[in-house]
Amino acid sequence: MTDTSSIVFVVDDDASVRAAIANLLRSVGLSVECFASANEFMKVVVKDRPACLILDVRLPGTSGLDLQRELAELGSWLPIVFLTGHADIPMTVRAMKAGALEFLTKPFRDQDLLKAIWSALERAQTAREARAQDEELRRRVAHLTQREREVFALVVEGRLNKQVAGVLGITEVTVKIHRARVMQKMQAGSLADLVRMASRLDLPTLRRT
Repeated sequence: MTDTSSIVFVVDDDASVRAAIANLLRSVGLSVECFASANEFMKVVVKDRPACLILDVRLPGTSGLDLQRELAELGSWLPIVFLTGHADIPMTVRAMKAGALEFLTKPFRDQDLLKAIWSALERAQTAREARAQDEELRRRVAHLTQREREVFALVVEGRLNKQVAGVLGITEVTVKIHRARVMQKMQAGSLADLVRMASRLDLPTLRRT
């Protein structure tokens, strides 16, 4: 289910199109903010809430495709649904390869636009939840000592306690103590949980010395 705080941003230089889309979205209970240009939109601070961007390809100044590129360079997570009255294959391919969710040609059916928006907001919600999970994992890792991090990295490589002890030059008993603390601090119920966490964190593993 889409978060009730969801918002849709619309960037289109045609005032009538902006008004029509805004009315449509509000009629189904969605919040919407409209902008006449890419530069106007870039002044907005997008808060951490489920959101998507309805973006016209041809805009005065910075084009929709250029805005897509700028947002990607900034690490934006906003799903984009493109609108255009002059679709062509190369343009569509470029937009989709760059991560656009959908590419609709004007005039579009309301149902097609709403379907694309719901899909985009669901993707945004999923990405938001994933970011929150990753932040929580990083918070847990921050509470590990340096030695615990080293044990963590070696254990998720699949090494036995005896092997970890050999690499780090400590006793097997000490490895067991550190390993238990890692499991507790990371709130891992099993080694498999710990491996999944490491995969999400992209935890660097130790090299053999």
